[in-house]
Amino acid sequence: MQLLPLAAPTTSRYLLIIGGAYAVRAYAHSLGAWRIRIFLNRRVVAYAGRCRWKFMSTLLTADARDWHDAHGYPEADVVYAEALEKQKNCGGFSWTFESVDGFFKQSDDETDDMAFEYTKQDFGRKMTWEEIRSKVHELNAKSNENTCYKVLFLARHGQGWHNIASAKYSAQEWHDKWRFLGYDGEITWGPDPHLTELGVKQAQENRDAWGHQLQMNAPIPTVHFVSPLQRSCRTLEETWRGIEISPPIVSELVRETIGLHLCHKRSKKSEIQNRFPSFTFEDNFTEKDQLFDSFQRREEYYEQFLRANRFLQNLFDTFKDEYVSITSHAGMIRAFITVVGHRKFTVPTGGMVPVVVKGTRS
Repeated sequence: MQLLPLAAPTTSRYLLIIGGAYAVRAYAHSLGAWRIRIFLNRRVVAYAGRCRWKFMSTLLTADARDWHDAHGYPEADVVYAEALEKQKNCGGFSWTFESVDGFFKQSDDETDDMAFEYTKQDFGRKMTWEEIRSKVHELNAKSNENTCYKVLFLARHGQGWHNIASAKYSAQEWHDKWRFLGYDGEITWGPDPHLTELGVKQAQENRDAWGHQLQMNAPIPTVHFVSPLQRSCRTLEETWRGIEISPPIVSELVRETIGLHLCHKRSKKSEIQNRFPSFTFEDNFTEKDQLFDSFQRREEYYEQFLRANRFLQNLFDTFKDEYVSITSHAGMIRAFITVVGHRKFTVPTGGMVPVVVKGTRS
């Protein structure tokens, strides 16, 4: 594959070149330093004409955008806390959640979330799976009916075409124009974009990682929830292909931030059923995407955090399962982490973070 000659721009621009199995994203910063990434089994990074090859043992690596998804706008946490108190006064939020440390390295403040590679570190567990299973079971056995412990495996979908599109344009161009559209004459990213080839490979890397952990007696989650957006559905399908699991439950509550961005509009229920016939749906799941159509603005952070809380309220009220898989999006993982008080943790595209949660009902 030949890279086209590029002229150094004065503003941040993105150039996308698709060649066979490769998805190449080349972009320049205002300082004039070019970086070229080849997302397959190796990465090229070129600065000012100097090339350095870095062979990658994982396709699940975090970048600056992933960090921003996890850490950006910390003031949103304060707004959420205030909104939650108001909601509690109106009733319906009987469970309070907290993250339980000591099980996984991802909850430790000293863990570098940008460098951490969970597939190479046994999912970050700090003890054997037998010990984890024993401790979680013991915690629940010793708890009364108003206290419950669950292990959540929070998975993020693999790379979708909307990820390529948003990287192709500057942040301002994306905000002003392209987020409302789904096609630019070259690539299609909405509504409800597919995974790229890389996105599928990322899910398959997770499947291999799970297979390795299962050989060491990791628990298979006994209930699986998934966003209705097909990039999450396909990620779940590929991650658990060949492993017997309970029928995944498609839930509107774990979808990505609602409103404006066409890539976050889901397909019709009947189309999702045809693509993923083994999946089931939560009650009152509508044929058309009424949620997206009803929003004339973008869902605020605190609103998405409240939505994650509502999901957990139902999970702890209704499901007895100790091990829960949730395949969703960067925004929803940020929401869950905020709701349970886990430290902020960057999850790369296609990545996963396990979180032990204690729920207490008032």
